[in-house]
Amino acid sequence: MVGTTLVEIRAHIETLADENGGYLVRCGRTGDRPVPVSELKFDDRTTAQSAARAAEQYRATLRRYDPQVPRYDLIVCQDTEIPNATPESRACPCQLPSSEEQIRTLSEPIINGRTPKAERRRLVEFCHNSAAAVFETLSDCGYDSVESAVMDAYFEHAETVSDPDDLCLCLLESMAMELDERLPPAEQAEVLANAADRLSPAEATHQPVSTTLSILEDRGLLGGYTLSPWSVELDEGIRSTVVRLSEYALSPRNGRLPVLPIVLELHQQQPDWHPSSVRVAAIDEGWRLDLVLARETDPDGLASAPIESAL
Repeated sequence: MVGTTLVEIRAHIETLADENGGYLVRCGRTGDRPVPVSELKFDDRTTAQSAARAAEQYRATLRRYDPQVPRYDLIVCQDTEIPNATPESRACPCQLPSSEEQIRTLSEPIINGRTPKAERRRLVEFCHNSAAAVFETLSDCGYDSVESAVMDAYFEHAETVSDPDDLCLCLLESMAMELDERLPPAEQAEVLANAADRLSPAEATHQPVSTTLSILEDRGLLGGYTLSPWSVELDEGIRSTVVRLSEYALSPRNGRLPVLPIVLELHQQQPDWHPSSVRVAAIDEGWRLDLVLARETDPDGLASAPIESAL
């Protein structure tokens, strides 16, 4: 074991990486390079094998929170282009992590017998990582009943939703709604701030909202966005802006829109200005969000926000 949390395991893998390395880790069946080794290279085969074993531990940890996380047969390869692995391409220069593990997962299917589409993979991994960070926080803070309620709601969806990509969105939606129903706003804010700390660290930016929305767009949670100029009230210690979102991936439930991933990412991008309030209205092209950031916050509507009538 190299750690017990996703952050610890990812940090260990990153210490093994070498941007000039000649080896990488990929799935022997599909050629995919899954998180957390998707962008990493390693100096030698032995180091890459250690990274592959840690990556399996990382994905097993994810599977504790979402049993639908795709399974991969991770192998070590020299850094050559192998877009779709075949038995011939696996023979050499690829090698499984260790002789004990060579066929350990070969009989375990990828969800629904298929690999998630390449353009959806980052969305799935983003949802899994965000949900796992919240689950770990709920567990550490003693919110066992909330954690159980999220999983119960998620498993109800798993019985009716066959697409694993849609199911990962249901996980975030269920989580947002259960947090909103079971925790007061101040406790929601604390959980989400602590969960953000468990994710891979990001450098603070002076443009937290635009950076956040660009990241969510890149991960596939948004189709696009526009952002109004900031309104700043220095005496009050607050900043506010109006955002218009198109093709937001999460769906409204019970008259509320889940905004949990937006708030998580905002915490990462600017920890000195906390998300304080999110107000939502439906508009023709999608959603309008009135966002308020504050240095000292009296939070409201951070996991999900009530949908108000558009003016």
